[in-house]
Amino acid sequence: MPLHDVGYRAWKGTRRPPGSAAFVIATTGIALSWKSRWLRRAVLFAWSPALAFAMSFFAFEQAVEEGRLSMLEVTAQSGRNLDGVGVLGGLLVNALGRPTDGEPAYLPGSVEEIEQTRRTVWSRLLLAFMRAPQAVLLAVVIGLVAPTLISRDMRAKAWLVYFTRPVSRRDYILGKGAVLAGVVAMVTLLPALGLWFVGVLVSPSVNVAWATADLPLKVLISSLAVAIPTVLLALAYSAITTETRIAGFAWFATWVACWITHSALGAAELMADRPSPEAQSFFSEPFDGPGEDDRHDRSRPMHWLGRAAGLDSSIDHWAWVSPYHSIGVVQAAIFGMEKRPQAFLPPLISLASISAVSLVLLLRRVDAPLRS
Repeated sequence: MPLHDVGYRAWKGTRRPPGSAAFVIATTGIALSWKSRWLRRAVLFAWSPALAFAMSFFAFEQAVEEGRLSMLEVTAQSGRNLDGVGVLGGLLVNALGRPTDGEPAYLPGSVEEIEQTRRTVWSRLLLAFMRAPQAVLLAVVIGLVAPTLISRDMRAKAWLVYFTRPVSRRDYILGKGAVLAGVVAMVTLLPALGLWFVGVLVSPSVNVAWATADLPLKVLISSLAVAIPTVLLALAYSAITTETRIAGFAWFATWVACWITHSALGAAELMADRPSPEAQSFFSEPFDGPGEDDRHDRSRPMHWLGRAAGLDSSIDHWAWVSPYHSIGVVQAAIFGMEKRPQAFLPPLISLASISAVSLVLLLRRVDAPLRS
């Protein structure tokens, strides 16, 4: 009876490089998430604010091309409203009337002065876009995607399939994190880069792209400042429970509760800085405490948009208690609108702490069934 070779046969296929497991998990997760009608509608709705900001880019560049920039600056500095500059005219008023601190002064109407004004207006518009509408919409979109990413795997015991194959804990977390990172890019990074590109297209010269080439990089870094803490926190919530509803509730409750806490503490600080009505009667002039002009501006319409653009010079001492406000202050520092360490360091430390705690919790919970 002949003997046959029944030993192992050499693999003749193509070996994938290390880390490909994370790519497969990410692409599969994005494909499954994109099947949700609600997610597609939310992402489409997240792009809608870009239309209003694009109109402001177009209106500003039209003013530059028609030689009306100096007239707009005089109008803005006199405190009057601007007509014909889009729905964000109030923001452009403040941006034109209050250039970024530390910038050199150029002759009115010179090329250098126009470039300086353009950088200021573009930076503030991009910052306001990423802070005001996109950050809020991002919290909603992540709340639709993140809760199911890990909790559903744990409930279905999918870890028996993942970790019995050559998939490491690192690959699993990177793959799931890449799903949310893709969502963040669709809601914040891509629309903001699209706005910058629209600004270049409507500019009188293509050289504007070189003059503002650092803005796309700042947009990218600002998106990372959003993505890292939000992705890690959302995945941590998804990993601590097998119930998707609980993970979703924890995500939204964190944003809402922290926002309310920040508002309450900020209102208490504002009231503490104001003198009593009896004390005000002894002053012949209105009370002019630290940052009082900015505090009075908070009652004006659309002030929230101006604050998002970095026009409020007062320091938000309680931004660190809210992820939304912490991200906004850090983004303002990235765009160069906030240069005071006492303003952006506490929010930065808060976001770093959230990221670190979420990562530790995530690492312990992902493969907990294998260690039990």
